Amino acid sequence: MVAKQKSVTNAELAVLSLLAEKPMYGYQIEQTIVARGMREWTEIGFSSIYYILEKLRSRNCVESHLEPAEGKGPSRQVFSLTSTGRSDFHQAVLTALAAPSHSFSSFQLGLASLLILKKSEVLEALQGYHVMLKEKYIELALKTAEQEFHPWHVSMLFEHDLNQLKSELIWLDNFMLLIKARSESEFP
Repeated sequence: MVAKQKSVTNAELAVLSLLAEKPMYGYQIEQTIVARGMREWTEIGFSSIYYILEKLRSRNCVESHLEPAEGKGPSRQVFSLTSTGRSDFHQAVLTALAAPSHSFSSFQLGLASLLILKKSEVLEALQGYHVMLKEKYIELALKTAEQEFHPWHVSMLFEHDLNQLKSELIWLDNFMLLIKARSESEFP
């Protein structure tokens, strides 16, 4: 009988990936997330880090020990992966790379329903989306330029997102041209 793989959320995978590099305390995990710009490509809030660590500990994926702080500060709880955690992390990475989950968006639902809108409303909404995508692309391009000191695989995360945004902008430009070419009578 094959053991069923435990489901690992994206936030848990992010924490596991950092602990796979080295043992860390909670605030150190937060600092690494910020320094690497990880919130650009995964949903993990500062307030959820300790919740995730406790959840992973309850599943025997991480363990912790108290480490005296430098100076007069309180001791820190340092987390590290267990053998179960390493195994779950390994399998989760393989799954994430081989069969990434496809998230569905409200944008897709909007596209499926756009024929209830006037042509001018569709174009106005899509133009707003275009502006937002362009701003996000510029912001991410600037952050990418700041990422020189990160490992190559982290830089590739930013490049992946930049290419997706660029592709989305090209698609959106073409789609708006198609809509502009459509007759008003095709819209309510």
